[in-house]
Amino acid sequence: MKLLSFLLLFTAFPLLAQEHFAGIGTSQRVGIVNAGINPAELANLETTLDITVFAVSVKASSNKVGFSDLLENSTNLKDRLFEGDGASSLSFDGEIYGPSVAFKYLRWGFAVSTKAYAKLDVVDVDNNLGDALTASVINSFFVGSATINNNYNQRLSGTSWGEVALSTAGTLYEDSRHKFNAGGSFKLLFPGSYANFGADKFSGTINNNLGTVTLTNTNANLNIAYSGNLGDDFTKFGDYAKSLYGKLNGVAVDLGVNYRLKDNDGEHYKLNLGLAIRNIGGMTFKSANNSATDYVLNIQPGESLNLNQFQSNSSLSDVEQTLIASGFLNKNAKQKTDFKVKLPTIFSGYADVKIVPSFYVTLFTQQSLKGNNDNDQVISRNVVALTPRYALKNYEILLPFSHNELSGITGGLGFRAYGFYIGSGSIITALASDSKHADAYLGYSFKLD
Repeated sequence: MKLLSFLLLFTAFPLLAQEHFAGIGTSQRVGIVNAGINPAELANLETTLDITVFAVSVKASSNKVGFSDLLENSTNLKDRLFEGDGASSLSFDGEIYGPSVAFKYLRWGFAVSTKAYAKLDVVDVDNNLGDALTASVINSFFVGSATINNNYNQRLSGTSWGEVALSTAGTLYEDSRHKFNAGGSFKLLFPGSYANFGADKFSGTINNNLGTVTLTNTNANLNIAYSGNLGDDFTKFGDYAKSLYGKLNGVAVDLGVNYRLKDNDGEHYKLNLGLAIRNIGGMTFKSANNSATDYVLNIQPGESLNLNQFQSNSSLSDVEQTLIASGFLNKNAKQKTDFKVKLPTIFSGYADVKIVPSFYVTLFTQQSLKGNNDNDQVISRNVVALTPRYALKNYEILLPFSHNELSGITGGLGFRAYGFYIGSGSIITALASDSKHADAYLGYSFKLD
């Protein structure tokens, strides 16, 4: 099934894992990226003006596929992807900051930032079902069957959107030892493209007779939704880049607080704490060419659906029409051309602690406040990270170590020189072992007094 071939995009991103901007998001050089994690940090700007020229972060993770598989041929990747029992999940996404500016006035900080997102996700796809839909199985000479009975929603999902954020933060209290800040961001959302295939409470039997693969005795609730370029084909990464910004049609809010225990010199800190809730809101995909429909798939014993015919399908609309033509698909609700998609509401918290002069350790956590199985939900993964850092005024060296709920532990390396930074949250473990993560980030900003 060509629809599943988008999973193989990972072969084109050998250095893509963990939270975005691993370690740099809690850097002592406060700027737009820090405000993206906690808008209250804007009150800690050191200079009057901070201009971000660009910042890019990409990441990929899986509970099945290792780093070595990403570098090898696609046949090996397909074999590994749905290997063994259980379910497979993968995630690829990128964040791109465009020109953005932050400035400080008295005890207040302000920012206007631009940002674009692109995400591809596979959520809990049953290995037997995924294996049956890949060409490697259909081309095999195997005779056998497998029974599937799942009580959760399996998803293939792709989303792209842009945002313009208006942020502000103020100092609520400050003395020689303590500083308390609060801030928020109001984000204008520009939905680009969307695609979702959900199979909830899927039960059925897959039969393989010398490469002829069929599905029988099956029941499932299906959601098929698509919008923009991803309605035609969401296996091509270029289609995401073409539709990062659509028309304004959504809003979201970030809220955060920050506390600093100052050092004896009054310029540095012994402790920097932050708490934030981000992405409270959603966006509406609205177009006459959109489609979002709930179906019931029902195949009685003695009847069968030939899965080989999906090999030529490269879009959700193709899959939808093939299923409708089979006669086994019935609408459960009226088709919609306008539908709302919820952003992944996230709680994040961090503590940056001074151990000795110029040496700090940061503990960071990011936890999703919503589940990933709802069809109208953009997906997020939980992360806990520990980052030792050697920090001078204009230079930093970072060693982020993280645990991602999808792919386990990774370790990386990052550098900052003035406003230029580059790094990865997983490069060490990716090279030293068969890590299931890969990521990279790069950015540049400059300050004016």
